[in-house]
Amino acid sequence: MKILILGSMSFIGDIIKAKNKLNKLGHKASIPCGTKPHQKDSAFVDNLKGNMEFCIKNNVMKKNFNLIAENNAILVLNYKKNGINGYIGISVLMEMAVAYHLNKKIFLLNKTPHFNKFRWAHEVAIMRPVILGGNFDKIK
Repeated sequence: MKILILGSMSFIGDIIKAKNKLNKLGHKASIPCGTKPHQKDSAFVDNLKGNMEFCIKNNVMKKNFNLIAENNAILVLNYKKNGINGYIGISVLMEMAVAYHLNKKIFLLNKTPHFNKFRWAHEVAIMRPVILGGNFDKIK
């Protein structure tokens, strides 16, 4: 299966590891456009002005939406971030919405918090993703 791996760019190391793991399992995994600055500098994720300029100049959002269309599925690496287990940021939520609209399979590595605690988890639940419970072997 062709799978695009998504997640907060603060998880870029994990995204690359997941790509290698999925490829070893026989999938054709890819990572988002615009990851190179994050691989070089982990603080780039918090440089909002520089990050925005880079994304606009390189049309990162549209390119990633196109990558979603080219794949069979997305895998969201939703690790703990900002004290939230199963964190999903706004950019990834938008990418999930594109995948949902295009009828792509949506896999979440971990469960999300209850939607009574975080409103965005309500929209995630509506998309009915497959929760892997940390187990990549469940991707079918």
